[in-house]
Amino acid sequence: MKEYLLKLYDYNTWANMRVLEALTRQQCSDAKILTLFSHIMAAQLLWLHRVQGWPPPDVELWKQYSMEELQVMHAKGAEGWQRYIAGAEEKEFYRTLKYTNYSGQPFENRVLEILAHTVNHATYHRGQIALRMREQGYEPVNTDLITYERIMTGQLKP
Repeated sequence: MKEYLLKLYDYNTWANMRVLEALTRQQCSDAKILTLFSHIMAAQLLWLHRVQGWPPPDVELWKQYSMEELQVMHAKGAEGWQRYIAGAEEKEFYRTLKYTNYSGQPFENRVLEILAHTVNHATYHRGQIALRMREQGYEPVNTDLITYERIMTGQLKP
């Protein structure tokens, strides 16, 4: 399970970096696009802090962050998730986590479900970003999991 999760989070890091690089390269200034990507970065830090048992990070879920802030958030999240998964024992993924969501409602889920949700949530919003980029005249990037696999196995060039 750990090997699969590490690969899934490698993919997530790759996909987020591709979007971040595309936004930077194209000097994207669209508030909706930047807010959606900011939301991904903030949510990934929030979930990382929850599973680690740390105090909530100083982030707002729907704030538009600067490109510099997004780069820092991306690096912290990517490194944090990889370190957490790599250092966890298998039983950690099946632990039930009780937490309060951003709106103050109490919930409990297994860590494995949270790990899957975090990547799925990012994928969902990257799709929204791609659509909005095209609508606003920017060129979106392909962040499909199968594309990642093809690049990593040498079947496609990055």
